[in-house]
Amino acid sequence: MKIGLLDIDRGKFPNLALMKISSYHKSIGDKVEFATMFENYDILYKSKIFTFSLDDEYYYRSDKIIEGGTGYNISKKLPDEIDIMIPDYNLYNCEHAYGFLTRGCIRKCEWCLVPEKEGQLKAYMDIEEFIGNKKTAILMDNNVLASDHGIKQIEKIIDKKIKVDFNQGLDARLIDNQMAKLLSKVKWLKPLRMACDSQSMKEPIKKATEFLRQNNCTPSNYFIYTLVKDVEESLDRINFLKDLKLDPFAQPYRDFKANKEPDKILKHLSRYVNHKAIFKTISWSDYKISVRL
Repeated sequence: MKIGLLDIDRGKFPNLALMKISSYHKSIGDKVEFATMFENYDILYKSKIFTFSLDDEYYYRSDKIIEGGTGYNISKKLPDEIDIMIPDYNLYNCEHAYGFLTRGCIRKCEWCLVPEKEGQLKAYMDIEEFIGNKKTAILMDNNVLASDHGIKQIEKIIDKKIKVDFNQGLDARLIDNQMAKLLSKVKWLKPLRMACDSQSMKEPIKKATEFLRQNNCTPSNYFIYTLVKDVEESLDRINFLKDLKLDPFAQPYRDFKANKEPDKILKHLSRYVNHKAIFKTISWSDYKISVRL
């Protein structure tokens, strides 16, 4: 059979589901490629992660079209026989391995789709099930530190000297001195990531930062996801992080279910924070004047 793939989001990261689909079909002798309008396909797989991604409006010839991903259907999952496959890293010429050690989360943040999509936190995979021949991995767990399985996997990662990035961040509330000591043994692809999305997270971030730095978890300018919903409240958290010599990354609030664009001022604040040369040299007040807000 001839299999066509469509990555609707065309994002910064490779599409994990499409890589697994590619591996599965290649394993049973099918021909797999990114779809074009000039070919006929027995099956066309379309994957869309984000609800706000515009669908592909081109016409593709296929006997069967399968749509998946949160952007199409939050409850749809890969069949087990596909989900267990080592991703086809050649599809995107990946430098790193990609995958999840756990799925789900113990938290129920109002802005997050994970509880609805993945449910309660549970063990999912062993790092060796998807690392392939790679020495580095991008891990997309939502709360790996809340899982005994996840912690055992971190120990395995340390033992095997795999360099990693927990791309979705680690829960600062779960980083005490003992956990910081463990994390200090990890080889990091990027500075360790946490999140400070509300006022209640300021103190946990401060304590986690102290524990991590005391245990020499480097580099020490940890990357902090920062949800931007109210300008003044968000600025308070952003300046708090800046004073701790942390690296805030502002994300304007978007209502995924309503598919509503973030307010313009939230986009401007996020650009200000994320443009580090500007953020480190001028104030938000001066920036607002320069862009005529």
